[in-house]
Amino acid sequence: MKIGKYLREGKFSLSFEFFPPKTQEGEIELFETIKSLQPLSPTFVSVTYGAGGSTRERTRRVVEKIHRETKLTVMAHLTCIAHTKEELLDILQDYKRIGIENILALRGDIPLDTEPPHGACKHAVEMVRLIRENFADHFSIGVASYPEGHPESPNMEWEFKFFKLKVDAGADFSITQMFFDNRYYYEFLELCQRAGINVPIIPGIMPITNFRQIQKFAQMCGATIPQNLIAKLEPYEEKPEELLKVSVDFAIEQCLDLLENRVPGLHFYTLNRSKATLMVYEGIRSALVA
Repeated sequence: MKIGKYLREGKFSLSFEFFPPKTQEGEIELFETIKSLQPLSPTFVSVTYGAGGSTRERTRRVVEKIHRETKLTVMAHLTCIAHTKEELLDILQDYKRIGIENILALRGDIPLDTEPPHGACKHAVEMVRLIRENFADHFSIGVASYPEGHPESPNMEWEFKFFKLKVDAGADFSITQMFFDNRYYYEFLELCQRAGINVPIIPGIMPITNFRQIQKFAQMCGATIPQNLIAKLEPYEEKPEELLKVSVDFAIEQCLDLLENRVPGLHFYTLNRSKATLMVYEGIRSALVA
């Protein structure tokens, strides 16, 4: 099932993101998580790709295992900055061979200690073009978007310039970086409409299960954690169950507001665990049915 086509038909998408575990035990835990989330009938699930291609084999193995052993549609993340174009084409050809139809095309973090290989795609837009030129419409292509701006963007005008280039190159849809204040998402959509960007933009949601970890993530990706949420979470920093409840309640309110505003879908960053996502789902299920 091609995600872009599904979204163009106006259907609502529910999706979950996983990362490839480093150990056999972690992989077992991941597939237990997948098993617990599968009854929610997600539109698709996605598997991340490590910085610099560091998880290439693990990502590929997990993608194929989900594809072979479950009924889920799986989207493979692929970063381009650390690969030659030939390597990217080999990876994409392999995914085509095993039946994968959806790719999330990302630049990836710029390597700190090495230069990108000669001829690498230096921006995600170059990889989107590469996929379209070599695989036509075999792959539905998703790209990232940043409601608060990419950390490297000097301003939102710059942000929209590159986002529009990705869409014009052939991206079918976008998933946003996590955000905790819906105002940023709504303002982003308005600016996209003014810029002539009309692809579906799925909001990315991350229920907070580890306060310090999320603070670090948010700082890295440029996401703002509202002060009122910080004030609610800080007293429970060392009390994981209480923190989870506060976080889930916040995520439920966030998702209900997004659903009222007719978003094309919800994409949950699960961190390979199902508990928080299942709790949020229970809190919004009636709204999803409606």
